[in-house]
Amino acid sequence: MNYRIAIVHDYLNQMGGAERVVGVMHKLFPEAPIYTTIVDREKLLPELRDADIRSTWMQRIPNILRDFKLYFWLYPFAVRSMDFENYDIIISSSSAYAKGIRKPDQAVHLCYCHSPMRFAWNFDGYIENVKVSRFRKIAAKWLTFPLRLWDKANSKQVDRLIANSSVVKERINKYYGLESSVIYPPVEVERFSISEEAPGDYFLIVSRLVSYKKIDIAIEACSRLGRKLLIVGDGDDRKRLEAMAGPTVQFLGRRSDEEVTRYMQGCRALLFPGLEDFGITPLEANACGRPVIAFQAGGALDTIKPGLNGLFFKQQNAGDLIEALQTFEQQQWNPQLIREHAETFNERYFIERLLSSLQSAIDPMGSSIKHYGVGAGIHFGG
Repeated sequence: MNYRIAIVHDYLNQMGGAERVVGVMHKLFPEAPIYTTIVDREKLLPELRDADIRSTWMQRIPNILRDFKLYFWLYPFAVRSMDFENYDIIISSSSAYAKGIRKPDQAVHLCYCHSPMRFAWNFDGYIENVKVSRFRKIAAKWLTFPLRLWDKANSKQVDRLIANSSVVKERINKYYGLESSVIYPPVEVERFSISEEAPGDYFLIVSRLVSYKKIDIAIEACSRLGRKLLIVGDGDDRKRLEAMAGPTVQFLGRRSDEEVTRYMQGCRALLFPGLEDFGITPLEANACGRPVIAFQAGGALDTIKPGLNGLFFKQQNAGDLIEALQTFEQQQWNPQLIREHAETFNERYFIERLLSSLQSAIDPMGSSIKHYGVGAGIHFGG
């Protein structure tokens, strides 16, 4: 049977781990169009620039790419306006709205869930660094209550829910009352290598500079210890972070993938102070043979094996991170073993597990799906 496949993602206006997942889905199903609420084509990952990307009417809202967070109450309407009547299989990549698409009766909907939507279930943390009036924040918070009901109801319409980590699986069960399987996101391990040169004298952060990433903890810890810290990335929180940084902290802004790889290869360790749903960046550093010092929560619990590829600090504060940095400096690390650990999260495993889950979801349709990229080609209908 020729399956007509569509991919859906919340919004394509930034370059992060979720967007890299969409890039792998596009590689797997290159002829499938990608539906999204809004797209910033200047910020698309290279692997998505040749994709058939179809945005909604929200794209025409003035300054939508700048103010996209303020319109969170409109996205459900935009997602429901997408037309999937001509598709047999819909694969959504969602940390917000994409799982709420209007599914045709004949179609199968598999949702790869990065997290239940933060602004509905953790509004205060989501809006913390957005500069709007107190009145608008209060009004927006009231709108999260119907949004929660919408999100929970639509999640029950998904045929197969996949969580990207153990902590997201727990949230899905807590907020939706649903079970899900776990498939870890793909890491492009082959894009990285261990440097033949000895590591440099700096610790490293690679991240968007937003408040919930807790980069201020790393800045305070390294400033107090006098340790060199390089920060790759940009974002709304940059000015505040720069104001608190000591002389050993350097902000490098956005850098190319090649430059980021070189910084990872040369760092003493990557610092990962935030609570993330999964976190691909630590595994990319591991693929370069470098260890990670991470906050002991969230997706890091699935990826960090203390003493093998990194260390944890228990409390999300500078004091605990300082203790972890001092412990780190007393230990020896094996770059080859660190990389071998990262290889267990590579793209091939993600593809195999995703296709297996998709196969089990479409079994009632009485046909099998063929592998693309790890076997024969997927067949598409017109």
